[in-house]
Amino acid sequence: MTAASTQRRLARILAMVPWVLAHPYPMVSEVMERFGYRSEAELAKDLSLLFVCGVPGYGPGDLMVAFIDDDRVILDMADYFSRHLRLTPREALGLLSAGMAVAGTSLGSAALTRAVEKLARAVFPDASQAIGVELPTEPEHLDALQRAAGERLVVNITYLSVGTNRTTSRAIEPLILSASMGRWYLSARCRLADDRRTFRVDRIRSLEETTETFVPPSDSDRPTIGFTPSADAIYAELALGKGARWVAEYYPVDVIRDRGSEMLVRFAMSDARVAARLLVRLGGKARLVEGEEVERELNRLRREILARYGED
Repeated sequence: MTAASTQRRLARILAMVPWVLAHPYPMVSEVMERFGYRSEAELAKDLSLLFVCGVPGYGPGDLMVAFIDDDRVILDMADYFSRHLRLTPREALGLLSAGMAVAGTSLGSAALTRAVEKLARAVFPDASQAIGVELPTEPEHLDALQRAAGERLVVNITYLSVGTNRTTSRAIEPLILSASMGRWYLSARCRLADDRRTFRVDRIRSLEETTETFVPPSDSDRPTIGFTPSADAIYAELALGKGARWVAEYYPVDVIRDRGSEMLVRFAMSDARVAARLLVRLGGKARLVEGEEVERELNRLRREILARYGED
């Protein structure tokens, strides 16, 4: 299991636990549908992970009981998860700042505005306007992308790559728009790459709307944690020996094949130097199977290291 899939699994478990506690002994089918479990076995595996987890003290009254009983999900001895979250001042301020940032954009909603107002009164009860949060001016094509994502319409774009500074034309299926660190990003299925990609909206040089519709993937509206390759991502295939298997847990990889003694992975990166430096670090524990850009950077890095030590 990769780091990204582990994080997604953890996020789902943390969302499921308080809901099950608020709705005691729900039907298995209801929990599966609400939290996107593909099988009862998958749900049972997560409940087994929760079983006898708990808080410090780890006595009989501190550990959870979680299992499936006939057609019901049983979760007991976990009252500490049912209590309201108590934020530290720093956490509350961070949450308020993020909420105000989104509420001030076209992605805001009436519900979010009310939540921000309530949180602001709790954090700053004596101040009507204690802080202000503003994002930069929204990029040119944001409204059109929001409309296309909402109506599931294919759009044609001309995109300027951040890494290579090359311009390409491609048809995309817009899925989710988000703002981070003052910039807007679009998660979309790129038909040129035949895969999901992340685009920086301000790098879209032109946009043509079409009337063609598309069917989004089943998880397109679910927030994900982890790395989504950018539109100009670089890929390489690495063979990881036993001493390098940890790479699959810490880097954005897809496992192609695992024979026990060696794991073949597809590695996504924004810069070929990332994989090249990793391969130098791993030495004989890993090898490059495929990836011209990484191979060129790896050879350059090796020459540089040899020159430093005065070797040809």
